[in-house]
Amino acid sequence: MYIGSKEVKTGAVPLIIAEAGTAHGGNLDRAYELINRAKDAGADCVKFQAVYADEIIHRSTGMVRLPGGSVDLYKSFKALERGEEFFNSIKVYTEDRGLLFLCTPFGIKSARILKKLNVKAVKIASPELNHFPLLREVASYRVPVILSTGVSKLCDIEKALGITGKDTVLLHCVTSYPAPEEDYNLKLIESLNRIFGIVTGVSDHSLDPVLVPVLSAVQGAAVIEKHFTISRSNNGLDDSIALEPDDFKKMTTEVKAVYSRGAEETLSYLEKLYGGTKIAEVLGDGVKRLSPAEENNYTTTNRSIHAVKPIKAGDVLSAGNIALLRTEKNLKPGMHPEMFEVVIGRKVVRGIADGNGIVPDDLLAEKER
Repeated sequence: MYIGSKEVKTGAVPLIIAEAGTAHGGNLDRAYELINRAKDAGADCVKFQAVYADEIIHRSTGMVRLPGGSVDLYKSFKALERGEEFFNSIKVYTEDRGLLFLCTPFGIKSARILKKLNVKAVKIASPELNHFPLLREVASYRVPVILSTGVSKLCDIEKALGITGKDTVLLHCVTSYPAPEEDYNLKLIESLNRIFGIVTGVSDHSLDPVLVPVLSAVQGAAVIEKHFTISRSNNGLDDSIALEPDDFKKMTTEVKAVYSRGAEETLSYLEKLYGGTKIAEVLGDGVKRLSPAEENNYTTTNRSIHAVKPIKAGDVLSAGNIALLRTEKNLKPGMHPEMFEVVIGRKVVRGIADGNGIVPDDLLAEKER
């Protein structure tokens, strides 16, 4: 598979993605600096996020604990919203620097902005693995989809791939910030490749610049993604768990060294640095399961059906009063997104507070005719 001019395949030097996310803070000059520093640090690709708050969470989500402290996440997302011109500028600048531009949409609006920009691939974050309308939208663009698989089960991945198809790269991921290295179970990179027959890699949220990325390369990762920032002391949403340029350079150097050292020598090298027990813990058993760091977040980090305005008893559910949103622990989660089209047109038997999840007990048995 090619993503831009880069061939992405198992066992080859991986595509290395600097996940800049929203570390630019909405400032174009800072975005340019991130691109320049990522290139100098050895990245092949710089990834950003097209954030529109109403596509992600409900406005009454409230305070959410992040690695850098608790924030009003909805307000933070609103402050980061930028238009098509902003993303076009950073795309042009990224490509002029010889790097691949990648961006994550979180809903149909942001996805269609990326389509207009003629992006070469689309990245889907782990919480959107079950956002089926978004997956159908990006699958229609006929470009590769890079799909993170944190806080998911095999059945979730299977359903997502049923939409995005074989032109997909799966990134094994642990959705925790920071993610414990021993939760990574990196043998899953090969397991997922064999189970689904597609290219696999890793999206790493651990803090160490070497351990998970280099072990991932040993396991045949075709893509390695790691958060990137100018300084961990900055106030971006992910800055405190991102790699600074020197550490990112260390990561890229060590990853590329795998292909001159070879797998066996690299494993011996890592065992001297970290100990054999630690290496065995990080490699795991290759069985897909929710990691200990993720178990309590399943159904809350992912999307579910939520009210986006107060709904009275007797009202009919429609695209105007419900949406697929992340719950983020503070709101009551709703039904799985695959039920979205099913519940449209159904009448509710009781009032539902704005922001609450829609659950089966809210509905009458028969669809409104």
